[in-house]
Amino acid sequence: MPEKAIDSSLRPAVKCRIELNGTTRCGPKSRVPCHGVSHTLIIGDCRDMSEIADNSIQLVIHSPPYFSAPHDYSGMFTSYQAYLDLLRSVAKELWRVVAKGRIVVLVIDDMLVDGVKYPIVADATRIYQTAGFRYRDRIIWKKPDGYVTRSKRSGVLVQNPYPMYYYPDNLLESILVFQKGTFDYKSVPAGIREKSGKQLTAYLAKNRHWHVNLWPICNVLPNSKLEKGIAAFPLELADRLIRLYSYVGDTVLDCFMGSGTVMKAALELERNSIGIEIDINLLPTIKEKVESSTRAGTALKHLTAVLRLNHRTRQHALPRVSSTSSMRQLTVSTL
Repeated sequence: MPEKAIDSSLRPAVKCRIELNGTTRCGPKSRVPCHGVSHTLIIGDCRDMSEIADNSIQLVIHSPPYFSAPHDYSGMFTSYQAYLDLLRSVAKELWRVVAKGRIVVLVIDDMLVDGVKYPIVADATRIYQTAGFRYRDRIIWKKPDGYVTRSKRSGVLVQNPYPMYYYPDNLLESILVFQKGTFDYKSVPAGIREKSGKQLTAYLAKNRHWHVNLWPICNVLPNSKLEKGIAAFPLELADRLIRLYSYVGDTVLDCFMGSGTVMKAALELERNSIGIEIDINLLPTIKEKVESSTRAGTALKHLTAVLRLNHRTRQHALPRVSSTSSMRQLTVSTL
């Protein structure tokens, strides 16, 4: 990752080296690596991306928390307006950090809360257009037919087999694709173009549905160890988006990082990545997921973490947090 992509001097912060398959070292003199690929995690609120330089990101893949999803994020937002305000703040920052011509992918969908259906896809589209992005495409991610068993919502028709009682269960999510201006295809060096093209061609040969905007992709299974309590999207989805919308050596940003799926996919495809995550207690999960990459042992020796001082996580647990993963205890402290 070019050094200009990250500048933590813009706010009180400490940089940490999170060694893969090893220990964690923290200190103000740790530097963001600038050789080969690099991957940086910012612990903080993504409504402020001031560590990231203007026009330095080539691809964004992000999926905000579902608005008041009953099983995952119930009560997180005080109102629907508060949720839309979050999207507005994020879209504004993304317009600043994304390079000209590059892509922003938003994985999101409408939500049914207490009997009210919220038009999140339509509202989010307007918000990102207002921020300046061009609406390029809408792709539909279809989960397996068995993902949802008959719910109380659809079961109403069974109890009342008459017209007007039909409320279908949802197997779909929207993948909204936005673009910042026009991309200069001639700006990509020939070697990078060819290497990226080989990656993409090999993938397309194995996947029949790449040419249409309906993508049948299996969701993350409920018993997945690293996604417990996190509404994560599958690695295959991140992998496909990175191949389609970025080149080898580009920097990919996920500003709602969660368990680190986008970072893992970026590592495996020789892209750089930056992740922003508000919950510091997810650090062990992110570390374990990146360590599970087939390239983690050879292409990447450590992650770089930027910990904002006086930052309040959802657990209100800074400056010192101890979190336990199934593999080891990871302690992060400011010096």
